[in-house]
Amino acid sequence: MTKTAVVTAGTGGIGLETALGLAAAGLAVTVVGRDADRGARAVERIDATGPAHPARFLAADLSSLDQVRALADRIAADHAASGDHLAVLVNNIGAMFPDHRTLDGVEASFVLNHLSPYLLTELLLPALTAGAPSRIVNVTSGAVGVAKRVFDGVEPPGGYYGFHWYGRAKLAHLIHTLDLAERLRGTGVGVFAADPGGAATDMTAGTMTDPRIVSPGLRLLWPLVRRRFARSTSGPASEAARSSITAATDASLTGRTGLLIGARSRPVPPPRAATDPGLARAVRRLGEAHAPTAA
Repeated sequence: MTKTAVVTAGTGGIGLETALGLAAAGLAVTVVGRDADRGARAVERIDATGPAHPARFLAADLSSLDQVRALADRIAADHAASGDHLAVLVNNIGAMFPDHRTLDGVEASFVLNHLSPYLLTELLLPALTAGAPSRIVNVTSGAVGVAKRVFDGVEPPGGYYGFHWYGRAKLAHLIHTLDLAERLRGTGVGVFAADPGGAATDMTAGTMTDPRIVSPGLRLLWPLVRRRFARSTSGPASEAARSSITAATDASLTGRTGLLIGARSRPVPPPRAATDPGLARAVRRLGEAHAPTAA
């Protein structure tokens, strides 16, 4: 049976480099993205490396939970028809916004960085379990360190600052990742978080030069903050993808779960907030309320 991998936001940047690494490991890779032209170029680049299996592209706008559901239905149906095993799901999707915006009435950063990958994962659990041993890899961020640790609602109290809200959404998804690992323990589905460190990508180039993304106190220090952002996002995407590739393929992780793979591709301790049972319950409630598995 062919072992397959799905990489969201896989048509460029860290996602494409992750897809290249998974293809090199012998997996049949599907990249997911919004743009068909970018998807075709990504497939062409992967196939040019001579992988064991040809790559494919699936179009989906993951800012729409309806499209997430349709994507999950398509992937599950394809695997049921082919008999191939869904061995790896890499939730690489992420977004940061300088201004407050919503998607179907829900704050956009929380949708793209948590609710969308949460929903896709939940809907694909039957396929991942059927394909076990399999792995789920959720890409996290060092921005979780600036997050407000309050999950009574989708939006935290206080003003909107894109970097901080991005970090909070990523923290929610890291909390979910570790919670899911415990839920799936013993099923053969390993669940990992991967911290890419930093890289020059479309997201970092598009938002991390805008002082509006940080709180007013940090804006007073913007030249220093900007230089720190520049240093942390100056590396190549190929380096940043290593943690995801390791989490998805490293044989030493077989039988293990609930680990955070750091930017140096080794397990590192998660932040304390990510293992808080009360926060896990609150994040679970938000997912069930705003991204129900039944449309």
